[in-house]
Amino acid sequence: MSDPNSDDRRSDSRLEDDTDGGPSNRTETAAANIDSGTGFGDRADTGRDPRDESTQVSDEERRRKISVISLLVATLGVWVALSTLVLETGAAPLWNNVLVGLVVGAAAGYNYYRLANDIPLSTAIASLVAILGIWLIVSAALLEMTGSVFWNTVASGLLVAGLAGYNAYEARDARTVATEPETGA
Repeated sequence: MSDPNSDDRRSDSRLEDDTDGGPSNRTETAAANIDSGTGFGDRADTGRDPRDESTQVSDEERRRKISVISLLVATLGVWVALSTLVLETGAAPLWNNVLVGLVVGAAAGYNYYRLANDIPLSTAIASLVAILGIWLIVSAALLEMTGSVFWNTVASGLLVAGLAGYNAYEARDARTVATEPETGA
């Protein structure tokens, strides 16, 4: 009985002993010429991948944007700490804003320092800063801040939480890209 798909299988014992190492039938030849798009082992040439340049430009733009955001968050943290000198407030809100503002400024400044020295942004530090931004929003109500101190703390908390949360998201994304194996040479 004959097999209708015999062209897909090796039926001749001579083909099984083939020592040239290449594809020996049409299916294997077609499979050897397919590029999966992943860049890993699909192509015979090991030259430069044309996708590398656009990926590098994208990564550089992302890094530049994150560093500016980190610097902005550090500045907001310093503002929260110093705003207590400008705006009249009680003891509890004063110490809350000074301590949280200094920690936000130092942590975001540390992330900016890391980015300026081509070290990946710390996801944990960016997440901590986002949580402290949320704390600023909550503490404005818990510590019964009023007037301009209340609105300053809430607005600063919203900006810190949003920007630091975005940095944490981008840091996670950038770390994924940075840990992928090299495709070239």
